Formats: sequence, structure tokens, C-alpha cells
Amino acid sequence: MKRPTSKAATRKLNAAINPAVRNFKPPEELTVAEWADRHRRLSPETSAEAGPWRTARTPYLREPMEAFTDPKIHKITMVAASQVGKSELELNIIGYIIDQDPGSILFVQPTLDDARKFSRLRIAPMIRDSKVLKAKVSDVRTRDSGNTILQKSFPGGMLTITGSNSASALASTPARYIIGDERDRWAVSAGTEGDPWALAQARQTTFYNAKAVEVSTPTIKGASNIESSYYQGTQERWCHKCPECGEYGEIIFDRIHFDHSVKTIRGKKSYTINGPVTWTCPNCGCIIPEETMRRQPAKWIAENPDAYKTGVRSFWLNAFSSPWVPWADICLEFLRAKDDPQKLKVVFNTKLGELWEDRGGIADEDTMLARREDYGQTADGHPVELPEGVLVLTCGVDTQDNRLEYEVVGHGHYGETWGIQKGYIMGKPNTEEVWARLDDVIDHVWCFRDGKGLVISITCVDSGGHYTQEVYEQCRLRKNRRVFAIKGKGGDGIPFVTPPSKVPIRDNKKITCWLYTLGVDAGKELIMSSIQVQAPGAKYCHFPKGEGYGYDTYYFNGLLSEKLELTQTKRGNRWAWVKIPGHERNEALDCRNYALAGLRIINPDMDAVERRLKNLPEREKPQKKAAASQPRRAKRPDDYFDEW
Repeated sequence: MKRPTSKAATRKLNAAINPAVRNFKPPEELTVAEWADRHRRLSPETSAEAGPWRTARTPYLREPMEAFTDPKIHKITMVAASQVGKSELELNIIGYIIDQDPGSILFVQPTLDDARKFSRLRIAPMIRDSKVLKAKVSDVRTRDSGNTILQKSFPGGMLTITGSNSASALASTPARYIIGDERDRWAVSAGTEGDPWALAQARQTTFYNAKAVEVSTPTIKGASNIESSYYQGTQERWCHKCPECGEYGEIIFDRIHFDHSVKTIRGKKSYTINGPVTWTCPNCGCIIPEETMRRQPAKWIAENPDAYKTGVRSFWLNAFSSPWVPWADICLEFLRAKDDPQKLKVVFNTKLGELWEDRGGIADEDTMLARREDYGQTADGHPVELPEGVLVLTCGVDTQDNRLEYEVVGHGHYGETWGIQKGYIMGKPNTEEVWARLDDVIDHVWCFRDGKGLVISITCVDSGGHYTQEVYEQCRLRKNRRVFAIKGKGGDGIPFVTPPSKVPIRDNKKITCWLYTLGVDAGKELIMSSIQVQAPGAKYCHFPKGEGYGYDTYYFNGLLSEKLELTQTKRGNRWAWVKIPGHERNEALDCRNYALAGLRIINPDMDAVERRLKNLPEREKPQKKAAASQPRRAKRPDDYFDEW
């Protein structure tokens, strides 16, 4: 008999000789990308493009998926913005393991609640819609199926889904594979056991062929776990080929150009992107439109290729490469958030795919003292109270058991501020004398060099502490002078200023006071980011030189008393403002926060104020068509708008 010349011919010959091998099928040797293209289906609950998975739709995910099946690689790090498919990368890897290379998997989410949610909304639909996975993972409704919300058993292994705050699961589950999702949101410590990632990696000790995958959006520079992991690897960036010079460059926000217009509708800014959004090549300087760049070849370029020898590949990706996110949408999100540091941080992390730099701790008292400036003197030799540029005055008052602390702040165009007066009024807040002295501050006419003056437009008084009812009473008496009670509320995502509510005074529902709730964390971020502006102009903070103003070492020690720090809570790690050692008092920071909130509350038209202050002619308003008369709702005597 002639010797077969191919494997297929050999199998055909053996099948003819031995019927037992006629149905033999050789094992498939697939990469993760090949497996996903063949077996993965996107579920309609979680995808706008439900149906068969196509790696060609997100070509930037091919290399990270291929790296998982590279025998030389034992760890993959992916730093990615939102809406680029990083969760699909994890799901494809999990599906591949179950079907092709089974072993125990430890999949870690930030918290147990996140783990349950991801299991129900992402993993369960993937198993249901993939035939090969459904055949290997038992139905969760079957008794003794080994399939629960947090555990999925399959031939050759088990998928355990847990939270970074669950010490028992991390410390007791041997695992060949570890996948960590949203690594920067993990708890600082798993109970009292220490770093969750270190605990998870310790479970891989007995596996010679172990692999780890670490995925997250970036957070704060210098405090990001995923950033540290990225720099241990090959440091690869997704770069596009320039159609003009042929060189490859990364599409980042600093190289994006666009024109926009803004108009104010009912006091709120509305932005519009005008014309195409373009990218500037860093090599030749040519400006290329978005449509052209989306058709250009792209590839991963490593800045540290030698890390491949250590078995670690790392990738960094932003939303400009996503097929689902138009560049104009990213630019609009940036414009809408640029005036709010909290919102801007979210855009930097989730869209631009960039680290947010914590600017709060890089200034010190000596630096701030050195930048104080001379506001000048009047013709008769007295210190100038108001320098040029100030258009509106606000006052923030912090309430203590034995005093009121206040700061008068001047505001100009584009967030530029001037410290005007920092002072103390000693005495208990339940005495009339203390409030009478505060009246002297509120009613004072603060003068420019030429003798013109301004009065304080709004005063925000802290109602926390032991004198809440007294603050309510005194603010009610002064409501016609725009003296309002405020209550600070910490926490991420709380707006800086929300509409006021009426609160009863001493449980008397007929006697009420307006109360504003302030998101003090948002205000602190605004203050700290403004302090770092180095040149006079937009957002720059001016401080006066001289003993009478009150801007001394004690003031700056309080202004710079807190920093943003990662802290552990029951729901995982959270960013919170904490006291810096050696900075015991933070009243100066609170006063500045309340004064800034006051400007947000009144939201003045700075252009109109400047015209009135400089006696310039008013702009002509366009004629409005006469509207049909409608009955006006009668206002109550204590209606909120009457207080203005």
C-alpha cells in the first residue's frame, strides 16, 4: 500500500481500516481571537451590535487576545477608556478558557455587588448565546448543577467570581487564571489580609502555566494601580499611520483640533462643534480629518519591547479608537466638563483615557506666601481694597463654637479670583454682637483706587455644628441682603450647588429658612486646580500682601490643609479629601469654598456687571415678538424669588 502523503490522507486511510476512528475530530488549536470569531455571539441585552463577534470591528483587541495564547506571556495589562470593548476582551478570554484550555479561573471585580451584577448581565448572557459554552456550563436552574451567580463549573475547571473586598475568596481559591476588572476601583485591602492583587496572585503559585489579566480605566496619576502595572510591561500604544508622511502616531486629545461655538440659554452654556474634527500628525504636522484617520492602518507600538522577555505585555487605549464613539462627541463632553474639575476628571479617565493629575498637594505655604502681591495704595496712602479686575464680591462664613471665620472674595472674568479680606469675629454664634459685627462686613463698601466701590452680593453661612438653629434664624433676618444658610455634603458626584430647600426653624413649619446644600468635594477640586494656575488670567488666584488683609501663614496652612487620597470603604476604595498631617485647621479652605459657591448661586452676567461698573453703554437687546398675555401666578410673600 502506498504511504499517505498528508495528515488528512492518513486519517482517511485509518478510518477505512478501523471503523472506530471514523468519527475522530482533531482538537482545534485556536487563539482567543479566532475562537471569538468562530463561537462568540454578542448578546442583545449588552450590545448595540448583537450577533456574531467580529474582531475586525475592534482590531485593537486582536493583539491583547493573541497575547493570552502566547506561551511566553504570563501577564497582560490593559489600560482602556470606556466604550472600547475592554469587557469584551475579558469575556472572550473567559469563553476561550472554558472551551479550549480549561482551568480554574478567579475573576475579581471591585466589590461583591459588582461581581454579582457582572455575572448576571454579562457572563450569563454570553454562556446562553454561545453553543459551545452552553454545552459545557450547566443551567443555573438545574439542581446540583454547580452553576451559581458567583461560581460556574465546567469540565476541567471552575469560574469563581468575587470582589476585591472578599478576603476569603481571594485567599482560599487556587487558580490558574486570574482576571482583575477595574483594578483602580479595588479595595485597598481585602479585609485585614492586605493587597487584593497580591492575595490573588498567591493562588497561582502551584501553576507553571498560570496567566493573569489586569484591566482598568485609569484614575489619578501617581496613585493608579493599573498605571504601575502598565509600566512593568511592554507599554504599547495604538498608533495610526499618517496618510501624508507614512509615520505612525497615537491619536490623543492634545493633537485633536476642532472649532466650536457657545451660547447661553437660561444661564446654561450650550456648545456646538463647528466643522470637522481633525488630528495633527506629530511627525509631519499635517492636519488629517477624522474620516480619513479611521480608514488608515493602525498597529500597537511598544515603548518598552524588552519587557516581552519577562512575559509581560501592557496596552494603553483611549476612546478615539472606538468605532462607536465619534470624535465630536468626545470634544463636546470635554467642553461641557471643562469648568467642573469633578466632571473633567471623569472625562479624562473614561474618554481621553488619561490619568487625572492630583494637583492638590504640590503647593505649600511658602510658595503661596511668596506669590502674594501688592494691590497698591489710594491717593491718600491707604491700602487698596479692590484691585482692577474685580467685578463681584461674595463672602463665605464658617461657624465655630467660639467664633465666625469669614473670607471676602472678589471674582472677575473666567474664574479669576482675588482674596480681599480674611477675618475672625470672636464670640459665640448665639449672641447678637457676633452677627452685628458680621453685618459690618456684609454692609461695608469695598473701594477701588478711584473711589468707586462694591458691596458683597451674597453671603453663605455654614449651618453645621452646634448652632444650626441660630444660623437659620439670623440668615432668615438677613434674607433680603442675600445671606443664606448652607450645608456642606461630601462625596464623589455631588453637584457643587443644588437648588435650595426650605427648612423649619426650631421645628416650626410656619417659620422657615432657605438652605443650600453644597457638594464641598467638587468645590475643593475647583480650588486646588485653580491654585496651580501660574499666570494671572483665567482661574488664577490672587492674594494680597500686607498684615491688614489676613493672608498669612495660618491662612495658607488652612487653605492647603487637605488632599485627595484613596481610602477604603465597605464598597471598595474611594477617593476622599483627608487632612494633611501638620494641618489641623481647614476653616480657610471652607470659607473659600462657600464664597465660590455663592458666585455659582447668583450666577452673574460678568459682561453686564463690567459695563455698569465702567459706565459703558448697555448692549441693545433684540426686539421680541409680543406674546399673548397670560395670567401670572401670584407669589407668596415668602416666595424664593421675592428674596432676591
